[in-house]
Amino acid sequence: MTSIRMAISELRRITAGRLPALAVLALCMIPLLYGGLYLYANHDPYSKLDDVPAALVVADTGARQSDSTVRNVGADVAKELLDGHAFDWHQVSAAEAADGVREGRYTFSLTLPADFTEALTSSSNYTPRQAMLVLTTNDANGYLVRTIAGTLTSRVHDSVAKQVGTEAADKFLTGFATVHDKLSEAADGAGQLATGAGTARNGATQLASGSGQLLDGQRKLLDGATQLHTGAVQLAEGLDKLHEGTRTLPEDSAKLADGAEQVAAGNRKLADAGAKVAGVSQEIADQLDSVDDGLRGTLVGLGLSDAQVEQGLAALHPLRAKLLAGNDKLQEVNGQLGQLADGSEQVAQGARKLADAAPALADGIAQADEGAHKLADGAAQLATGEKAAVDGTIALNDGAGKLATGVGQLGDGATKLSDGLHAGLGDVPNLDPATRDATARTIGDPLAIQNTAQNEAADYGAGLAPFFMTLATWIGAYVLFLLLQPLSSRALAANQTPLRVALGGWLPAALLGILQTTALYAVIVFGIGIHPVHPVLTLLTMWLAAGCFTAIIHALNAALGAVGQFLGLVLMVLQLVSSGGTFPWQTIPDPLYPLHYALPMSYVIDALRHLIYGGELGLVAVDVGVVVAWLAVALLVATRAARTRRVWTASRVRPELVL
Repeated sequence: MTSIRMAISELRRITAGRLPALAVLALCMIPLLYGGLYLYANHDPYSKLDDVPAALVVADTGARQSDSTVRNVGADVAKELLDGHAFDWHQVSAAEAADGVREGRYTFSLTLPADFTEALTSSSNYTPRQAMLVLTTNDANGYLVRTIAGTLTSRVHDSVAKQVGTEAADKFLTGFATVHDKLSEAADGAGQLATGAGTARNGATQLASGSGQLLDGQRKLLDGATQLHTGAVQLAEGLDKLHEGTRTLPEDSAKLADGAEQVAAGNRKLADAGAKVAGVSQEIADQLDSVDDGLRGTLVGLGLSDAQVEQGLAALHPLRAKLLAGNDKLQEVNGQLGQLADGSEQVAQGARKLADAAPALADGIAQADEGAHKLADGAAQLATGEKAAVDGTIALNDGAGKLATGVGQLGDGATKLSDGLHAGLGDVPNLDPATRDATARTIGDPLAIQNTAQNEAADYGAGLAPFFMTLATWIGAYVLFLLLQPLSSRALAANQTPLRVALGGWLPAALLGILQTTALYAVIVFGIGIHPVHPVLTLLTMWLAAGCFTAIIHALNAALGAVGQFLGLVLMVLQLVSSGGTFPWQTIPDPLYPLHYALPMSYVIDALRHLIYGGELGLVAVDVGVVVAWLAVALLVATRAARTRRVWTASRVRPELVL
């Protein structure tokens, strides 16, 4: 009897009758139910998150900006969440949200606190603090909800941080532009200051030169005032002598009058005397004009003004008038001396008139003397004033020199300042609006992620498909031996070769496993919509996995019986935790690493991933090689068991445990 005939005989045995056939059909459906239903239920759970109820608490009161407008970032975030429909959001109060999460009406709640906007904008007031997003979860409502909600919160955090960072960067760059403009204005102002300082320096130099010339003129004026004072003093001294000399003139003129009255008898002698007196008087009168002109020239030469000269001469006019009047009288007397003999009384009368005029003449001289002293005092004051003016001009000249030096230094400093400011302008950013906006966005979100998927699963279900397809294939192989006999008793009794007996026991399970995986593949591809990149190779790999897994379960049952059936279940559990079907296998505990490398389910999952998503076929060849090796080892174990089972023992006739 060949192995194929043994397999056909076993298939006929388990399908003989309606109920056995239905049992075989049910066993073939188990992988389909397990793998197909699970992948159908979890095909794309993220697309249904908008049916997950979540509470949204918006307590943000906003914050007043520098332009007096009120901004409410919390309201903007809430609107974005509500419009996004990522979850079934319900905007409620804080108390209702807490009760809803606790009672299960909401899977979680997200709270935007009252100071949310104020905290986000606190850096502008130099009182920085972080804004808070309060996520409230309850694992009793589903553990994964916390992970999904946490991911959403992270996205909200990144979005708000990007927005706030972009706005802050924009203000920062706008401030740089303002600084650039003001710095440019300052540089221009410094240039103008340097130009003005140069002009001021020239003016100060001219002022110093002019003050030097003024000082020279004032020194000459001081010399003139000094000479005027000296002349005035001399004039006063002369007038003092004149005044002293004429002090007895009234008395003398009175005596003269008395004598005139006594000379009536000697008119000739009186005529001679009168002629002399008249000649002297006329000489004095003739010299008065030249004296006035000389005195005028002297005063003008001393630097007195015309008004001062006229004032001085006016003081002498009364004396002049009196002198001229006296001269006229003397001339008249002289003219009458010839007649003196005839009118001595007239001579005496004229003498008396002269005596009467003498006090006035003395008074005029006294007044002239007083005026000369005043002139000397005025000249002294003028000299003193000019001395003070000279000292002031000297100080002005020194100050003008220092001013020129200081303004020159100011001009040099302003030039250096202007050059430095113009040089510094290049270091201050002055971006146009478009560049500033792009720069602000880059600063606010400096990192972009470019996802390059060399091989990509279409959705969540496709991502889990290799694991659950492999697991369903193992379960299908496991349940088949609830009906199938691992080794044919008739073949053993007929002393068939161990290999033929082993193959005859394995082939029915392998064929049924191929039927199981084919049905599972059809449902996954045509029902659920997961389309492998390499569909034919995927199906062939599933057939190989079915053959390998059935061979392993068959070998365990053939070698150990009921214990082997139990070990098949244990082996499935070990492979569940070590194959890395959901998380990367590197995340499993270190003691499980050997199981991952040794057991076949890890390689079947890896091969299906590459075939479904489109990976390296060279790696698939390695995986297939390991699976084929497990298949060969399992058949060898089954063959060994068939050889052993040809000898009947008491435990085989009456086993202690039957499953």
